[in-house]
Amino acid sequence: MQQRTLGTQGLTVSAIGYGSMGLTMAYGPGDEEAGISAIRRAHELGVTFFDTAELYGFGTGSNEILVGKAVKDFRDEVVLATKFGFDLSDLSQGFGRLNSRPDNIRKVADNSLRYLGVDQIDVFYQHRVDPDVPIEDVAGTVKELIDAGKVKYFGLSEAGPETIRKAHAVQPVSVLQTEYSLFERGVEQLFPLLQELGIGFVPYSPLGRGFITGTAKPAGQYDATDMRNSDPRWQPGNFEKNVEAVDRLGRLATAKGITVSQLALAWLLAQGDQIVPIPGTRSAARMEENARAADVALTEADLAAIREILPTGGFGARYAEEHVPNWV
Repeated sequence: MQQRTLGTQGLTVSAIGYGSMGLTMAYGPGDEEAGISAIRRAHELGVTFFDTAELYGFGTGSNEILVGKAVKDFRDEVVLATKFGFDLSDLSQGFGRLNSRPDNIRKVADNSLRYLGVDQIDVFYQHRVDPDVPIEDVAGTVKELIDAGKVKYFGLSEAGPETIRKAHAVQPVSVLQTEYSLFERGVEQLFPLLQELGIGFVPYSPLGRGFITGTAKPAGQYDATDMRNSDPRWQPGNFEKNVEAVDRLGRLATAKGITVSQLALAWLLAQGDQIVPIPGTRSAARMEENARAADVALTEADLAAIREILPTGGFGARYAEEHVPNWV
C-alpha cells in the first residue's frame, strides 16, 4: 500500500483509509462482526488510517468501541482519528446541536480515549464548526490536549477558509475532512488554501454514499433507518441521471479491467498527493476492492473521459437544504 503525508506535522497514512460511520449508523442495521472483519482485512491489506467519531455511537461510544476492539492487536501500526463537536446528552432533541465548548472537547477526548482503549488519539477533528464558540478557543483547547499527550494531530471537518486560517494560527491543522467525490466537488475551492497552509485533505463519502459502486436502489427501497431514502441524489429525477452517469463510468472502468469504485477512488487520488479518501464498508471483499484502488493509474485520457461524464459533479445536493454545512 502506498503511503501519503497529510499536512506538515508528520501525519503519514496509507493512500486509502477506512471510514467506520456506516458500521453503527446511517445505512441501516449494523453488523459488528462483519465490521470487525472488514477493519481487520483492511489492516492486512496495508490500510493504516481508521476514522470514527463520538457521533457515530450517538453518545454511547459504540462505534469507537467497535473500532478499538477491531484494531487492538495492531494498534501501534495504525492511525486512529475521531471527532468532537456535538451535544449528545439528550437524543430526544436530535443530535444536531453543536457543542465545541472547551469543557465538552475535553470530556469527549477522555471518553474517546476510554472507548478506543488507547492512551493517545492520533487525529482529533472538530466534527462541525460551532458558530457559538470562537474557533481560536477550539484550537487552543486541542493544543492543550496535544501538549498533554492526549492528542497527536488536529483536524477540522466541513470548515471554510476563515475558520481554517484562524484555527491554523493557534494550532497547526494537519488535515481537513469534507465530502468529496465524483458526485461532489464544492471543496475544490479550498484546495489552494490547503496547499498554501500545508494541510492534508481527507474526502469522506468518496463513493457518493455508495451510489458510485453501481449498486444504488431508488429511495424507499432501503431500510427505514437508511439516510439514502432522503438523500436528494436518490430522489426521482436525480436518481436516473446519476444511474446513467455511473453506468458510463462503469463502462470506462470495465475497459481498464477495474471496478467503478476503483475508478472513482483512483480519480480522487489523482487530484493531489495530500488526499486520502476513507471509503467505508461492512464487507471484507469490498474492502479488498477499495484498497486495490491505490494501485490504479489513470491516464490523461482517462481523466478527460471522466470529466466528460461528470464535468462538475452528480445530480442533486449532498444533503437536504437544512443540513448543508455552512462554510465560513
